[in-house]
Amino acid sequence: MKQPGFWRSVTHAWAGIVYTFLTQRNARFHLTAAVGVFSLAIWLKIDPIRWAILVLTIGAVCAGETINTATEAIVDLLSPEWHERARIAKDVAAGAVLLLVMTAVVVGMIVLGPPLWIRLIPRRG
Repeated sequence: MKQPGFWRSVTHAWAGIVYTFLTQRNARFHLTAAVGVFSLAIWLKIDPIRWAILVLTIGAVCAGETINTATEAIVDLLSPEWHERARIAKDVAAGAVLLLVMTAVVVGMIVLGPPLWIRLIPRRG
C-alpha cells in the first residue's frame, strides 16, 4: 500500500484534530480553558519560558484528548457490544487525559500563580 504524500498526511491529521474538537464535549471544554489561560497569560505579560511551559502543557492535554478519541473509536469498532475489556480500555484512556489535566492545573498554578499574586495583591510601603 502506497503511503500518502506529506501534505495529504497533514490534511488527514488536521481532520482528526477538527473531528475531536467538533464531537467531544470535554475537548471543547479544554479548548475553552486554554483560551482562558492564554488570556490570563497575556494580561500577566508572562516571560517566554512561562509561555513555553503553558503551550507544552496545553498541547499535551489536547493531544491526550485526540488519543482518547481515537482509542474510543477503535474500541467501538472492534467491540460494538459491551465488553469488560472494552470498558477498561476506554476508562484507561480517559484516565490518561484526567492525569494530564490534573498535571496541567498544577503547572498552571506554578506558572501563573506568582505573577497573578503580584498583580492582585497591593504592595505595602
